[in-house]
Amino acid sequence: MLNFRILFLGVVATGLWFVSCVGASPVPVEDRDYGLMNGAVWVRGPWDAIRPSADIDAVIDQLCPAVMELPRAQGREYGQEYCGVLYSVGDGAYSASMPSPLGPLLKATPEQQKSCKQPNFVRDSRGAVKIQADYHSHPWANSRMSRPDRAEARQRYSIRLQFDTACRVMKLVPYIGEARPGEVYERRGKRWALIGIVKPEHKATGLMTAVTE
Repeated sequence: MLNFRILFLGVVATGLWFVSCVGASPVPVEDRDYGLMNGAVWVRGPWDAIRPSADIDAVIDQLCPAVMELPRAQGREYGQEYCGVLYSVGDGAYSASMPSPLGPLLKATPEQQKSCKQPNFVRDSRGAVKIQADYHSHPWANSRMSRPDRAEARQRYSIRLQFDTACRVMKLVPYIGEARPGEVYERRGKRWALIGIVKPEHKATGLMTAVTE
C-alpha cells in the first residue's frame, strides 16, 4: 500500500510538472494564434516574443532564435517549418506576427522537404495592418533559400525572409511587377551582403545568379 501511495504521488508530481511546463510554453495555438479563413491563413499579432522596432532589421534579428524554440523547429527530416509576417500598424514600428505551422500534414516518416502556408491576414487589435515581409524557417542547418522559395508565384510582399537552424538569415527583395532584378541577401553581423540576383527573365522560376561583393 505504501509503495502504491509513493508511486501515485510521483505520478501526480510528474503530471503537475508537465502541466506547469506546458503552461509556460510560448507555443502558438490554433484558433487563438493562427487559423484558416476561407482557405487563407490568418495569424495573430504582435508576437510577444519579438520586440517591435522602428528598425525592421532589429525585428528580423530576433526572429530565428525565437522560432527555434518552437516544437520540431530543429527537427530536420522530422521537423516543422513555421511561417509568419512582419507588419506595421501606422505607429512607426514594425512588429512580428505569431508563427503558423499550417501546411501539409506532418508524416511519421522522414521528409526531405518541408513547407508552410504564407499568412494572408494579421489580427491585431491596435489598428489596420500593412504587411511588409513574410518569414519562414527551415528545420535544417546550412539550408539556403531554395529556388522555389524565390519563384515569382510565391512573392506576395516587399521582402521575403528565410532562416535555418544555424540562424543563417536570407532576404529576397523580389521587386514584384518591376523590370529590375530581384536581390538576394545574407545577414552577416549587422549588415546585409548581396549574394545574388534574380534576373527579370528568371523571376518566374526563381533562378539566382550569384554575385560577389
